[in-house]
Amino acid sequence: MGLMTAQEYKDSLNDGRIVYYKGRKIENVATDPDLKACVETLAVDYEMAHDPQYKDLALVYDEELGEYISRYYYTPRTGEDLLKQLELIIKATELGDGYIPLAHDIGADALNAIAITARSMKDAGKVYLERIENFRTYLKKTDKCIVAGVTDVKGDRSLRPSDPKQNHPDFNVRIVEKNDKGIIVRGAKVHITGAAYAHEFFVIPCRAMTDADADYAVAFAIQANAKGIRQIVRPFHGRISDMEFPVKRELRRMHTDSLIIFDDVFVPWERVFLCGESKFAASIVYNFALMHRRTGCAYRIPLSEQLLGAAVAIADYNGVADAPHVKEKITECVIYLETLSALSRSACLDFVDHAGIPVPNPMTTNIAKYHFAHNYHKIVEIVQDLAGGLLVTAPTYQDWCNPETHDDIEKYLGGKAGLPTETRLRMFDLIRRMTSADLETICLHGEGSPYAERMTILMEARGLIKKCKQIVEDLAAIKK
Repeated sequence: MGLMTAQEYKDSLNDGRIVYYKGRKIENVATDPDLKACVETLAVDYEMAHDPQYKDLALVYDEELGEYISRYYYTPRTGEDLLKQLELIIKATELGDGYIPLAHDIGADALNAIAITARSMKDAGKVYLERIENFRTYLKKTDKCIVAGVTDVKGDRSLRPSDPKQNHPDFNVRIVEKNDKGIIVRGAKVHITGAAYAHEFFVIPCRAMTDADADYAVAFAIQANAKGIRQIVRPFHGRISDMEFPVKRELRRMHTDSLIIFDDVFVPWERVFLCGESKFAASIVYNFALMHRRTGCAYRIPLSEQLLGAAVAIADYNGVADAPHVKEKITECVIYLETLSALSRSACLDFVDHAGIPVPNPMTTNIAKYHFAHNYHKIVEIVQDLAGGLLVTAPTYQDWCNPETHDDIEKYLGGKAGLPTETRLRMFDLIRRMTSADLETICLHGEGSPYAERMTILMEARGLIKKCKQIVEDLAAIKK
């Protein structure tokens, strides 16, 4: 089949999948008045693959297949390969107006995490490795969009998945039957961005497992329209309302998250990559989290650029750009952006080897992600502070268009001399969208909470901590 075009991707989504959105069942996600905006966002990846100016970034020539494939499905071999992937995600997010397209990147993180785990296993790993590499070839050939279903709904989080005290056993996706053709699974995954308009899902564990949790130690790939799968979709508030000034490329401004229900779904053996080997669940979780956090850092670099740009623009429009305390705030935004960018690139070049596959440096990657999430609200506060109270109290675009109120708004809500009032009002609209509550929650918890990153940083720093302790003990002439 080769590389899909954006139109082929859109046409392929009318496949009978079951998706509920805002209380109604969707007939075709690609043409639905709301969801087509999300489809347009994801289609950016497919557009890039056919744009000559992005060929070297988006594609890799596969010697075995004798054709170009998506860079995401190429197994990285060097730090430069990881850096290219990072740059590809950054550019795709820029073209998506600050939204990561999602067509391949997060699914590729799961693909490589599964491959690393299979390489780390013994006898069973050979079977799983053959399956996952066959599936990689399938993705290379078909260019299908695949996302990762990771987070289980969990139920009582103080209890293990298999604990009989749970209200029911399906809070985590589990195997309910095995036969000669495959397995049957039941449960639900939540927070799955882009699932409503993806072709396939990787389903992997979201935590370490014990032997008692063996039925929950499962990883597989499944088509979005498979029998027994249904999605309930939560929208992001990314669409421009009729109360805001209209802008170009309005449709590329949102993604949705899905609650995916697996109601006794059959998965053929060739698509099963972990089946009861509980001690290897943690490996998939760890390696996915590592690569997914690298992906998260990449698409948040353009977002951080937007925050810096908004801070500079609104300070200028309000006439306070030269005030010393404002310059200090702008400096904070610059430090925030450049620290994230430098750490993200350093993590790629200072890679480590996991079972023969180069992965971003674990400590640097987690520090980069923690830096972004931990300081995000501080940067949002700076932007909102520079904007001032009119950010939330200014009249709407509808009032601007009303002849009875337009002149009053034009006269009284202007900023510095020579600046059109509309310019300032448009920036207020943009800042409100950029700093919405939905985005704040996503930036805090996406790819793992800040505490999860801190735990990983401390774990990865054990050797460094030991080394530094030895340094000062030597300086103090302490003998053990």
